[in-house]
Amino acid sequence: MPCLDVQVPAADGHSNSTLHVPEGDGPWPGVLVFPDAGGVRQTFSRMGDRLAGMGYVVLIPDIYYRGGQWAPFDVATLFTDDKERARMRRLAAALTNEAIIADAGTYGDFLLARPEVTGSAIGTTGYCLGGRISLIAATGLGHKIAAAASFHGGRLAVADDPSSPHLAADRITATVYVAGAEDDGSFTAGQAALLESALTGAGVDHTIEFYPARHGFAVPDNPTYDAQASDRHWAALNELYRARL
Repeated sequence: MPCLDVQVPAADGHSNSTLHVPEGDGPWPGVLVFPDAGGVRQTFSRMGDRLAGMGYVVLIPDIYYRGGQWAPFDVATLFTDDKERARMRRLAAALTNEAIIADAGTYGDFLLARPEVTGSAIGTTGYCLGGRISLIAATGLGHKIAAAASFHGGRLAVADDPSSPHLAADRITATVYVAGAEDDGSFTAGQAALLESALTGAGVDHTIEFYPARHGFAVPDNPTYDAQASDRHWAALNELYRARL
Protein backbone atom coordinates (compact mmCIF):
# COMPACT_ATOMS: atom_id res chain seq x y z
CA MET A 1 0.00 0.00 0.00
CA PRO A 2 1.30 3.52 -0.72
CA CYS A 3 2.42 5.20 2.50
CA LEU A 4 3.07 8.95 2.55
CA ASP A 5 4.82 10.96 5.23
CA VAL A 6 2.64 14.02 5.82
CA GLN A 7 2.85 16.99 8.16
CA VAL A 8 -0.59 17.88 9.47
CA PRO A 9 -1.17 21.41 10.81
CA ALA A 10 -2.55 20.82 14.29
CA ALA A 11 -3.82 22.88 17.20
CA ASP A 12 -0.39 23.63 18.70
CA GLY A 13 2.05 22.97 15.87
CA HIS A 14 2.46 20.24 13.28
CA SER A 15 1.94 16.51 13.68
CA ASN A 16 4.29 14.33 11.63
CA SER A 17 1.92 11.62 10.44
CA THR A 18 1.62 8.83 7.93
CA LEU A 19 -1.09 8.48 5.30
CA HIS A 20 -1.84 4.99 4.03
CA VAL A 21 -3.74 4.73 0.75
CA PRO A 22 -5.27 1.64 -0.88
CA GLU A 23 -4.05 0.41 -4.25
CA GLY A 24 -6.30 1.17 -7.19
CA ASP A 25 -8.81 3.85 -7.98
CA GLY A 26 -10.59 5.65 -5.15
CA PRO A 27 -11.93 7.51 -3.46
CA TRP A 28 -12.32 5.53 -0.26
CA PRO A 29 -13.61 6.22 3.27
CA GLY A 30 -11.17 7.87 5.67
CA VAL A 31 -10.09 6.43 9.02
CA LEU A 32 -8.10 8.09 11.80
CA VAL A 33 -5.97 5.75 13.93
CA PHE A 34 -4.84 6.83 17.40
CA PRO A 35 -1.77 4.89 18.62
CA ASP A 36 -1.34 3.46 22.07
CA ALA A 37 0.74 5.05 24.83
CA GLY A 38 3.93 4.05 23.00
CA GLY A 39 3.06 6.50 20.23
CA VAL A 40 3.68 6.27 16.51
CA ARG A 41 6.18 3.62 15.44
CA GLN A 42 6.76 0.98 12.79
CA THR A 43 4.14 -1.46 14.06
CA PHE A 44 1.43 1.17 13.59
CA SER A 45 2.65 1.87 10.08
CA ARG A 46 2.13 -1.80 9.30
CA MET A 47 -1.32 -1.67 10.88
CA GLY A 48 -2.12 1.35 8.72
CA ASP A 49 -1.07 -0.60 5.64
CA ARG A 50 -3.31 -3.50 6.63
CA LEU A 51 -6.31 -1.22 7.15
CA ALA A 52 -5.62 0.50 3.83
CA GLY A 53 -5.61 -2.94 2.22
CA MET A 54 -9.17 -3.34 3.50
CA GLY A 55 -10.24 -0.27 1.50
CA TYR A 56 -9.72 2.75 3.74
CA VAL A 57 -7.48 5.82 3.59
CA VAL A 58 -5.75 5.82 6.96
CA LEU A 59 -4.13 8.71 8.83
CA ILE A 60 -1.90 7.89 11.82
CA PRO A 61 -0.89 11.08 13.64
CA ASP A 62 1.85 11.73 16.15
CA ILE A 63 -0.33 12.31 19.19
CA TYR A 64 2.74 13.55 21.14
CA TYR A 65 3.73 16.25 18.64
CA ARG A 66 3.66 18.91 21.39
CA GLY A 67 6.72 17.18 22.85
CA GLY A 68 8.83 18.00 19.79
CA GLN A 69 11.33 15.35 18.68
CA TRP A 70 10.80 12.65 21.26
CA ALA A 71 12.77 9.40 21.37
CA PRO A 72 10.78 6.24 20.51
CA PHE A 73 9.64 3.99 23.33
CA ASP A 74 10.37 0.30 23.69
CA VAL A 75 6.90 -1.01 24.48
CA ALA A 76 8.35 -4.23 25.86
CA THR A 77 9.73 -2.29 28.84
CA LEU A 78 7.73 0.94 28.79
CA PHE A 79 5.57 0.06 31.78
CA THR A 80 8.33 -1.55 33.82
CA ASP A 81 10.97 1.16 33.33
CA ASP A 82 10.10 3.94 35.77
CA LYS A 83 12.00 6.64 33.85
CA GLU A 84 10.41 5.75 30.55
CA ARG A 85 6.97 5.53 32.09
CA ALA A 86 7.46 8.99 33.61
CA ARG A 87 8.58 10.34 30.22
CA MET A 88 5.50 8.88 28.57
CA ARG A 89 3.27 10.45 31.21
CA ARG A 90 4.86 13.86 30.61
CA LEU A 91 4.08 13.60 26.91
CA ALA A 92 0.54 12.36 27.55
CA ALA A 93 -0.17 15.11 30.09
CA ALA A 94 -0.72 17.55 27.23
CA LEU A 95 -3.62 15.45 25.96
CA THR A 96 -6.46 17.11 27.79
CA ASN A 97 -9.95 16.52 26.42
CA GLU A 98 -9.87 19.98 24.86
CA ALA A 99 -6.54 19.30 23.16
CA ILE A 100 -7.69 15.88 21.95
CA ILE A 101 -10.83 17.29 20.37
CA ALA A 102 -8.95 20.19 18.76
CA ASP A 103 -6.33 17.82 17.34
CA ALA A 104 -8.90 15.29 16.14
CA GLY A 105 -10.79 18.07 14.38
CA THR A 106 -7.73 19.10 12.40
CA TYR A 107 -6.83 15.48 11.62
CA GLY A 108 -10.37 14.82 10.45
CA ASP A 109 -10.40 17.94 8.28
CA PHE A 110 -7.08 16.90 6.76
CA LEU A 111 -8.47 13.47 5.85
CA LEU A 112 -11.73 14.78 4.45
CA ALA A 113 -9.89 17.31 2.29
CA ARG A 114 -7.75 14.62 0.64
CA PRO A 115 -8.81 13.77 -2.93
CA GLU A 116 -8.47 10.07 -2.09
CA VAL A 117 -11.17 10.32 0.61
CA THR A 118 -14.90 10.14 0.01
CA GLY A 119 -17.84 11.18 2.18
CA SER A 120 -18.40 13.82 4.84
CA ALA A 121 -17.46 11.75 7.90
CA ILE A 122 -14.63 9.51 9.00
CA GLY A 123 -14.09 6.52 11.23
CA THR A 124 -11.76 6.45 14.20
CA THR A 125 -10.06 3.71 16.15
CA GLY A 126 -7.56 3.70 18.97
CA TYR A 127 -5.57 1.35 21.17
CA CYS A 128 -4.88 1.66 24.92
CA LEU A 129 -4.55 5.45 25.41
CA GLY A 130 -5.65 5.85 21.82
CA GLY A 131 -8.89 4.01 22.55
CA ARG A 132 -9.79 6.67 25.09
CA ILE A 133 -8.78 9.38 22.63
CA SER A 134 -11.04 7.82 19.99
CA LEU A 135 -14.10 8.12 22.25
CA ILE A 136 -13.21 11.63 23.41
CA ALA A 137 -12.88 12.68 19.77
CA ALA A 138 -16.36 11.29 19.12
CA THR A 139 -17.76 13.40 21.96
CA GLY A 140 -16.41 16.58 20.41
CA LEU A 141 -16.70 16.25 16.64
CA GLY A 142 -20.34 15.27 16.23
CA HIS A 143 -21.33 14.13 12.76
CA LYS A 144 -17.76 14.42 11.45
CA ILE A 145 -17.16 10.99 13.05
CA ALA A 146 -19.55 8.27 11.89
CA ALA A 147 -17.93 5.33 13.69
CA ALA A 148 -15.58 5.25 16.69
CA ALA A 149 -13.79 2.17 18.01
CA SER A 150 -11.67 1.49 21.08
CA PHE A 151 -9.51 -1.60 21.62
CA HIS A 152 -8.12 -2.33 25.07
CA GLY A 153 -8.73 1.33 25.85
CA GLY A 154 -8.49 2.48 29.45
CA ARG A 155 -10.40 4.90 31.67
CA LEU A 156 -13.41 5.06 29.37
CA ALA A 157 -15.92 5.38 32.21
CA VAL A 158 -14.51 6.45 35.58
CA ALA A 159 -17.08 7.72 38.03
CA ASP A 160 -14.86 10.21 39.86
CA ASP A 161 -13.00 11.53 36.79
CA PRO A 162 -14.51 14.74 35.36
CA SER A 163 -12.69 14.09 32.07
CA SER A 164 -14.13 10.59 31.64
CA PRO A 165 -15.57 10.12 28.12
CA HIS A 166 -18.78 8.56 29.38
CA LEU A 167 -19.85 11.90 30.87
CA ALA A 168 -20.19 13.36 27.37
CA ALA A 169 -22.01 10.40 25.86
CA ASP A 170 -24.93 12.63 24.91
CA ARG A 171 -22.66 14.44 22.43
CA ILE A 172 -21.79 11.29 20.48
CA THR A 173 -23.54 10.74 17.17
CA ALA A 174 -21.16 8.01 15.94
CA THR A 175 -21.73 4.30 16.25
CA VAL A 176 -19.39 3.11 19.01
CA TYR A 177 -17.56 -0.20 19.31
CA VAL A 178 -15.55 -1.00 22.45
CA ALA A 179 -13.51 -4.16 22.95
CA GLY A 180 -11.99 -4.57 26.39
CA ALA A 181 -9.33 -6.98 27.55
CA GLU A 182 -9.62 -9.54 30.31
CA ASP A 183 -8.16 -8.78 33.74
CA ASP A 184 -7.54 -5.17 32.69
CA GLY A 185 -7.54 -2.76 35.62
CA SER A 186 -7.79 0.21 33.25
CA PHE A 187 -11.19 -0.97 31.93
CA THR A 188 -13.05 -3.18 34.34
CA ALA A 189 -16.48 -4.80 34.23
CA GLY A 190 -17.68 -1.94 36.43
CA GLN A 191 -16.42 0.63 33.94
CA ALA A 192 -18.06 -1.31 31.12
CA ALA A 193 -21.39 -1.25 32.96
CA LEU A 194 -21.09 2.50 33.56
CA LEU A 195 -20.23 3.12 29.91
CA GLU A 196 -23.09 0.87 28.80
CA SER A 197 -25.52 2.85 30.94
CA ALA A 198 -24.25 6.21 29.65
CA LEU A 199 -24.34 5.24 25.98
CA THR A 200 -27.76 3.60 26.28
CA GLY A 201 -29.14 6.61 28.12
CA ALA A 202 -27.84 8.90 25.38
CA GLY A 203 -29.31 6.75 22.63
CA VAL A 204 -25.91 5.95 21.12
CA ASP A 205 -25.74 2.89 18.86
CA HIS A 206 -23.00 0.84 20.47
CA THR A 207 -21.40 -2.51 21.23
CA ILE A 208 -19.26 -3.24 24.30
CA GLU A 209 -17.61 -6.62 24.70
CA PHE A 210 -14.55 -8.24 26.21
CA TYR A 211 -12.09 -10.35 24.25
CA PRO A 212 -10.47 -13.38 25.95
CA ALA A 213 -7.04 -11.74 25.66
CA ARG A 214 -4.80 -9.41 27.63
CA HIS A 215 -4.41 -5.65 27.41
CA GLY A 216 -2.45 -4.88 24.23
CA PHE A 217 -3.88 -7.81 22.27
CA ALA A 218 -4.31 -5.96 18.96
CA VAL A 219 -0.88 -4.32 18.56
CA PRO A 220 1.80 -6.69 17.18
CA ASP A 221 4.82 -5.34 19.05
CA ASN A 222 3.14 -5.59 22.45
CA PRO A 223 4.32 -8.53 24.60
CA THR A 224 0.65 -9.42 25.10
CA TYR A 225 -0.22 -9.46 21.40
CA ASP A 226 -2.76 -12.17 20.59
CA ALA A 227 -3.04 -13.09 16.91
CA GLN A 228 -6.54 -14.57 17.23
CA ALA A 229 -7.88 -11.57 19.12
CA SER A 230 -6.16 -9.24 16.67
CA ASP A 231 -7.83 -10.95 13.71
CA ARG A 232 -11.16 -10.57 15.51
CA HIS A 233 -10.47 -6.87 15.97
CA TRP A 234 -9.78 -6.39 12.24
CA ALA A 235 -13.04 -8.12 11.37
CA ALA A 236 -14.95 -5.99 13.89
CA LEU A 237 -13.45 -2.79 12.48
CA ASN A 238 -14.31 -3.73 8.93
CA GLU A 239 -17.90 -4.59 9.90
CA LEU A 240 -18.27 -1.29 11.76
CA TYR A 241 -16.86 0.83 8.95
CA ARG A 242 -18.70 -0.97 6.17
CA ALA A 243 -21.94 -0.21 7.95
CA ARG A 244 -21.27 3.46 8.66
CA LEU A 245 -18.74 4.91 6.19
